[in-house]
Amino acid sequence: MSNPKHDKGEHYITTPKAEPFLERLIFNNRAIILIAFLILTLFLGYNAVKIQPDASFERMIPLEHPYIVNMLEHRESLANLGNFVRIAVEVEEGDIFTQEYMETLKQITDEVFYLNGVDRSGLKSLWTSNVRWVEVTEQGFQGGTVIPDNYDGSRESLEQLRQNVLRSNEVGRLVADNFKSTIVYAPLYEKNPETGEALNYGEFSRQLEEKIRQKYEAQNPNIDIHIVGFAKKVGDLIEGIGSIAYFAGITILLTTLLLFGYSRSVTGTLVPVFTSIVAVFLQLGTLRLLGYGLDPYSVLVPFLVFAIGISHGVQIVNAMAVEASKGFDKVTAARLAFRALYIPGMLALVSDAFGFLTLIFIEIDVIRDLAVAAGIGVAFVILTNLVLHVLIMSYVGISKGGIRHVQNHDEKNDRKWRVMSYFAHPGVAPISLLIAVIGLGLGLYYKQDLKVGDLDQGAPELRKDSRYNKDNAFIIDNYSTSADVLVVMVKTEEEQCTQYNVLRAMDSLQWELENTPGVQSSASLADVSKIVTKALNEGNWKWYEISRNQTIINASIRQAPAGLINVNCDLTPVLVFLEDHKAETLETVTERVEEFASNNNTDEFTFLLAAGNAGVEAATNEVISSAKNVMLAFVYGVVALLCLATFRSVRAVLCILIPLGLTSILAEAIMAVSGIGIKVATLPVIALGVGIGVDYGIYIYSKLEKYLLEGRTLQDAYFETLRSTGKAVIFTGITLGIGVVTWIFSPIKFQADMGLLLFFMFIWNMVGSIWLLPALARFLLRPDRMVAKARAAK
Repeated sequence: MSNPKHDKGEHYITTPKAEPFLERLIFNNRAIILIAFLILTLFLGYNAVKIQPDASFERMIPLEHPYIVNMLEHRESLANLGNFVRIAVEVEEGDIFTQEYMETLKQITDEVFYLNGVDRSGLKSLWTSNVRWVEVTEQGFQGGTVIPDNYDGSRESLEQLRQNVLRSNEVGRLVADNFKSTIVYAPLYEKNPETGEALNYGEFSRQLEEKIRQKYEAQNPNIDIHIVGFAKKVGDLIEGIGSIAYFAGITILLTTLLLFGYSRSVTGTLVPVFTSIVAVFLQLGTLRLLGYGLDPYSVLVPFLVFAIGISHGVQIVNAMAVEASKGFDKVTAARLAFRALYIPGMLALVSDAFGFLTLIFIEIDVIRDLAVAAGIGVAFVILTNLVLHVLIMSYVGISKGGIRHVQNHDEKNDRKWRVMSYFAHPGVAPISLLIAVIGLGLGLYYKQDLKVGDLDQGAPELRKDSRYNKDNAFIIDNYSTSADVLVVMVKTEEEQCTQYNVLRAMDSLQWELENTPGVQSSASLADVSKIVTKALNEGNWKWYEISRNQTIINASIRQAPAGLINVNCDLTPVLVFLEDHKAETLETVTERVEEFASNNNTDEFTFLLAAGNAGVEAATNEVISSAKNVMLAFVYGVVALLCLATFRSVRAVLCILIPLGLTSILAEAIMAVSGIGIKVATLPVIALGVGIGVDYGIYIYSKLEKYLLEGRTLQDAYFETLRSTGKAVIFTGITLGIGVVTWIFSPIKFQADMGLLLFFMFIWNMVGSIWLLPALARFLLRPDRMVAKARAAK
């Protein structure tokens, strides 16, 4: 006997006017499309497994910012002060003036010299010839390398070494204030000058660990090694990618278990998980073919692609289960699910993609790479979710357990949905809006404290108790020259960098900066000139000044370190050592330098910002600060236009976007309270949260509008929306939230921060669409008019 529901469904399906063109195209060519997907997945999957971690100093900085333009323009004259590592070799008992320690330091210096990527001409340690001492005696200048020419490890030569160190002006720089450690300073090449290959930060960091730290700490238990610098930080982050994969695996497992608990269907669980993983492989394979790798910041994007795929896949499983419970066969249920969801699904996914692509407006390549990766991922989710998923399900269908689960629980769930439908009740909706306004006020109040940039010392991407941050704390505590260096470049005509007026202006800038909060110390050619001038005059402190006599100046800087004067003498740096690279410190110091430059720049000399790692951070903070609001405006603008084009109603757009806006404000408030700054690692989360969150509102509103246009009251229409789409939205928000909340325990701090923010956004965007959207609809949509118009049309 025929099933009347089935017959009705078949008639409905085969009516030409009811079939969208895309539906006919996809379902009439099921086998061909699946074979094409198989070939594409094998090809791109093969490339996906070959994708490599990738990191580049230049890709993590804003190359178009004036500070960075100045730094790169004068890179050859700056001894690569933006990218370096500092290796502190500490002796636990005793001091550095022992034969055993000095031999170990010599071996470490030689090991570092031969590491790939090290700019050997700029390498500094007590054992390199560019570290010298100078003094003035009755016979004139005397000097030489810090290591005595006749050094043999004897007590006499070690005492001579001690005297040379004290005369070298390196105490606090290469030698610790307590004489228990020294530094090997190694500037790095971004690209190998011989081969042109980019520096492999992961490999370089591994070599530092194996050839330096592990080797020499094992050889000598009295030795501890501390390593800081951009390359080491990035290397540690790359090493932490393994933990990211581990937590992503936990997320996939939890999602699978929760999805089965929701659907009670093996096929309804495995197919969306499988197609979401396929989307990830397609994304990674495409990125590799386009020449991209996975840097430490975009490595989380594949999970977001998986999450988006699951989010939309649940809607298809839910719709198919409902249709199958009515008696429709597998193909018919798949076609009906596709027909009901392809427009809101396409709108949501395109909104996601355009939301991510707005990150391209931020002038930092690593964020632009993230935008491209996310955009490509979402494009593949459109194919895997709306095509591959429904086609596979048209063959395997919803299992009998899933169909029985829907049939047996519909009535039980009605009571729950009926209670929740009161969010649209005329007596409850005003209370919801009042709560939202209070939340908005609290969010705006607390987000005032939100800062741009790093809020902690060291590497905030890593935990405070990480090895890197402990090493950084050691160097800050034991050296007067911190790891955070801001370089002010003084530009002159050729052979004019040592003129009195230039040195005098540099000295004035240093005086101002050394009286600025956050500045530890400074160094420049002016210091060298004053020290030598004093020495030339029997060490009398009255002569610790820049001489007006150019001949004396020229004599005083004859032995100046190479890093403080270039070959053409048209550029000399002022090195500013900061206590930290917190956003507030950088902003204060750069403002002071810019104010000084505007008041003192002349045709003779110009002060330019900025090089050094602190200069790079300052430029990055400025770009992020100026781009944040523009990026959010683009994200919301694109989403609003797409929603307006689909629903043809400004009121509908407001219903969807207002909950998103509240989520963004509350998320920024949480960042401020939690001490999370807006930086390269966290800025994309704000855009990603909006892109993913809009999905919930689109699905809820599209169903709500459908039922309203059928003539139902707002509360009844919302009740039906909850029964059909709402339960899938709630499940998705909770499942994805639980999946990312495990990231909070990651050893990588920025992953933990992203986990916290994404957890909040997944949950709160879901709450906003379920709780606030119907309350807004009560006041914005004028549902009574819509119902009356719909009933009149009948």
